[in-house]
Amino acid sequence: QDSISDVLKKYNSESIPYISVQELALAKTAVILLDAREISEYNVSHIQDAIYVGYDDFDPTTVAKNITDKSSKIVVYCSLGVRSEDIAEDLKKEGFTNVYNLFGGIFEWKNKDFTVYNNDEEPTENVHAFSAAWSQWLLKGIKIYD
Repeated sequence: QDSISDVLKKYNSESIPYISVQELALAKTAVILLDAREISEYNVSHIQDAIYVGYDDFDPTTVAKNITDKSSKIVVYCSLGVRSEDIAEDLKKEGFTNVYNLFGGIFEWKNKDFTVYNNDEEPTENVHAFSAAWSQWLLKGIKIYD
């Protein structure tokens, strides 16, 4: 079995710098957190205060309308960090200058014992596992599929 690091090396170009879950959890400055998964995944579980932006229907101009300061620190995440790199690249093309990809995504967040929240903004053990193949990297929590 590959590690999360191996998977990200395989699928990502590393065009966007990573931020670790520990760095995000300890962030002393304001961070805008964007969830680049589909709405069914977000509704099962997301990181607190994350803004759903989606993947398949992502529109960077919508983000630009809502985040007018293009130097704002933005962290994008998905399940592992593959889709979020694509979304972060789109944000860079839109002129955002301070964009990071969460290394290991929500899976790594949960694996490191950080809390995830359901659609009612209540803590949950459920984590949308995306697919059986990708779920092997989610080591904690209850795996939920559509």
